Amino acid sequence: MANNSQSKLKTLYVMRILQEETDAEHGLTMRQIIERLADYGITAERKALYRDFDALREVGFDIRTYPRNPVEYGLAQREFTLPQLMLLVDAVASCKFLTPRQSADLVRNLKLLASDPQRAQLDRSIHVPDRIASAAEGVFESIDTLHEALRTRCQVQFTYYRANIAGVRQPTRQGRPHTVTPMSISFAEGNYYLTAWSDEHDSLAEFRIDRMGQLRITDEPATRNPQTDAHSTDPADYEMFGRFAGDPITVTLAINGSKTEIIMDRFGNRAQWLKPEGGTAKAVVKVQKSPQFFGWLAGLNGAVRIAKPESLRQEYRAYLRELIEES
Repeated sequence: MANNSQSKLKTLYVMRILQEETDAEHGLTMRQIIERLADYGITAERKALYRDFDALREVGFDIRTYPRNPVEYGLAQREFTLPQLMLLVDAVASCKFLTPRQSADLVRNLKLLASDPQRAQLDRSIHVPDRIASAAEGVFESIDTLHEALRTRCQVQFTYYRANIAGVRQPTRQGRPHTVTPMSISFAEGNYYLTAWSDEHDSLAEFRIDRMGQLRITDEPATRNPQTDAHSTDPADYEMFGRFAGDPITVTLAINGSKTEIIMDRFGNRAQWLKPEGGTAKAVVKVQKSPQFFGWLAGLNGAVRIAKPESLRQEYRAYLRELIEES
């Protein structure tokens, strides 16, 4: 019985050794594998290891033989390729929403998916300006709670916090909680946001999830009305600026020919490009009209201008005049 138990353990340890120390470029010789198993207190012979390799191949592991001198064996195909892991590590490391501790924990877990030789290449240093030093550790739990409310179609209740003029975090509405119907969760500009329907205000509202506290799912069913149905079936394709909602409007923008990347970076394939005129490109985009949209245009120093509609051009000019008068 002991030998049978050790045989089963041997196969598992062989898999662990290959996962940790080999990949498509790095392998281990038969002698090295036998030595690694001995470190775990398991004796093994070549014939038995060949059977282990076959068993692992049968259940889907890509165990390969590398024709080297001496011959090596390795796990060639992993769940993630090294370039994919590099991309994931960079994405986690550069996310300013994560605290340094959260980022380090996630990167450490991602490294476990790589072989030992690959892990050294995943030690990448990315400077993240404005990374938060600390955050509510319950943000991810809040996101899970909101997803559960979306799944079960229930309302949620929470206290919302903002910083006062002294920079101190305080509950809004004298601590009176919000009760809303969750509609969708989005991630933008380094933060998670909840779009929800508020029965109290009879409109959609948006909340930053890291500013929520005492979040819980209520027994009240989610509100259903034409607005919530439209939001659920027709995702918003009107670009928001600074997460400030506004009236949806279709705009034709005139862009200096050398600055088209500005539109491509902001709108991607949602921009409809028109025939250029001289050195000026034109693109039709959908935006939510707001002071933040006008501020984005002003910050581009004339590289992007409103071509149509004329009514929006006039509103933009009024916005600029007001800024001048207040300065």
